[in-house]
Amino acid sequence: MKYLIYYLMGINILSFICYGIDKKMAIAKKWRISERTFFYISFLGGCLGSLIGMIVFRHKTKKIKFYIWHIIMIIMWGYLFYKYWR
Repeated sequence: MKYLIYYLMGINILSFICYGIDKKMAIAKKWRISERTFFYISFLGGCLGSLIGMIVFRHKTKKIKFYIWHIIMIIMWGYLFYKYWR
């Protein structure tokens, strides 16, 4: 169980950092991280870090599909966590 906690902490930190990097690259008008990558990271468990990264860096906040996707992933991971611990 502790490995799952470590995994989720790591993937959420990674997703948060990705939003910061992409925001910095967007400002500099350089190479960007694809939206698909953000969705994959969220699906793999980084949904909370992604949502926090969106808010902190004010990045992709006008795209409603990102909010909806991350909230659905948070609910899915919450359900899986609940089922696993139960």
